[in-house]
Amino acid sequence: MPSNESKDVLKGLTLKVYRLLLKEDEPLSIRAIQRRLDLSSPSLASYHLNKLEDVGLVKQTPRGYVIDKVLLGNLIRLKKTFIPRFFFYAVFFLFVLLIELTIYKPSQLTKEYIFHISVSLLATLFFIYESIRTWSKERIRRKR
Repeated sequence: MPSNESKDVLKGLTLKVYRLLLKEDEPLSIRAIQRRLDLSSPSLASYHLNKLEDVGLVKQTPRGYVIDKVLLGNLIRLKKTFIPRFFFYAVFFLFVLLIELTIYKPSQLTKEYIFHISVSLLATLFFIYESIRTWSKERIRRKR
């Protein structure tokens, strides 16, 4: 199936089921998913797992359900934590800015130096803003 259909499925409770499976190292049964997400019945968990299975994001094994395709969008998975990719860009540009302010600081301020500092500062602020925005979107999705 096209990835657009996969992305369309990842909303609401289906997204929560998908994220739970992403965080787990072991396959999870329908009942385990029901308990961990505090769902009203196993059939509700089964319904969302079937949706994920239909678009090829999850597959069923004899021990339970596992992720078949990782679809994270703007997030990078480090162990069980999801970090916005913009965060790494923000750290990079902050590092560049600090180097420019300490190591490459000229004895006299020039227009070029001020331009480089301005570009690095703007890039750092932009990527920090995007990281915070992505994190808050993910928190809102988790609360639903």
